[in-house]
Amino acid sequence: MSTPGTRDAILRVFRQRKGQFISGEEISQTLGVSRTAVWKHIGLLRKQGYGIESAASRGYRLTETPDTLIPAEIQANLGTDCVGREVIHFEETESTNRIAHEYGKAGAEEGLVIIAEQQTAGKGRLGRPWISPAGVNLYTSILLRPSILPRWATQLTFLSSVAVARAIEAVSGLQPQVKWPNDVLIDGKKVAGILNEIDAEMEGIHYLVMGIGVNLNMTADQFPDDLRYPATSLALEAGRDFSRLTFARTLYRGLDDLYRTYLQEGFRPIAAEWNLFFAWQGKEVEVDFQDRRLQGTVTGIDTDGALLLRLHSGATERVLAGDVRPL
Repeated sequence: MSTPGTRDAILRVFRQRKGQFISGEEISQTLGVSRTAVWKHIGLLRKQGYGIESAASRGYRLTETPDTLIPAEIQANLGTDCVGREVIHFEETESTNRIAHEYGKAGAEEGLVIIAEQQTAGKGRLGRPWISPAGVNLYTSILLRPSILPRWATQLTFLSSVAVARAIEAVSGLQPQVKWPNDVLIDGKKVAGILNEIDAEMEGIHYLVMGIGVNLNMTADQFPDDLRYPATSLALEAGRDFSRLTFARTLYRGLDDLYRTYLQEGFRPIAAEWNLFFAWQGKEVEVDFQDRRLQGTVTGIDTDGALLLRLHSGATERVLAGDVRPL
């Protein structure tokens, strides 16, 4: 059994016997590893912040759990049908999306969650870098295999945004807003971004990678000075830190619930809830296409996820890509 696998298995044993001492011999026999391996992994868990009491002739007992994102903690009583049925954790990786693609191509089951403490090459929309310092935020990707045509894949971006907004509201009490097509804001400042990517052919999707980055406990000095748009974190907005574990579990439950709704009822209920978080309905905006700019009044989104603008001429423009700013 690998080091992370043994560590997670020991934690599951502790949770099954909550508050009880468990002998090293029993853990050894249960997991099929040596008592020396158990002792070694208990030491590793203590270094990660777990409080583990030991007593002669009684064994070990879990007394304290840190704010950690390892699989055993995320999956404990998660209660989802799909999202999180398998969780793979990295201390550091280039990009959780890239790892999820690798698993997707290898045939991994739908619902796989990739999560990292730090990304060295995180990216956002249009290839822009996503700053990913260690141990303060949530960097995660979810592998899905929806039986939909590729043209409908953009709908899952709106599902992701709703799940993130729900989680922010539930955990912090703050009032998030969604920005078309894939950002979540607080008071006009970006707190989360979505990057969904697909592997598909004309007739269907092989898999979809749902990439999510949420600034949870990032401090002001951790943001770069050259950001295109104002950014923030939940901690900066609320004046207190948040449990990354609690947020991650809340997010995965919300994603699971929304994905089940989407598969059963389609995009309509997702779009309706997205509109509740969308503050620019009926507002004048400007869309920057890099080579040109367009102004109009937002009238909603269509089933492809395109932003609908009523131009000053009275015509309706479908916006499929571009940076949107309120006027």
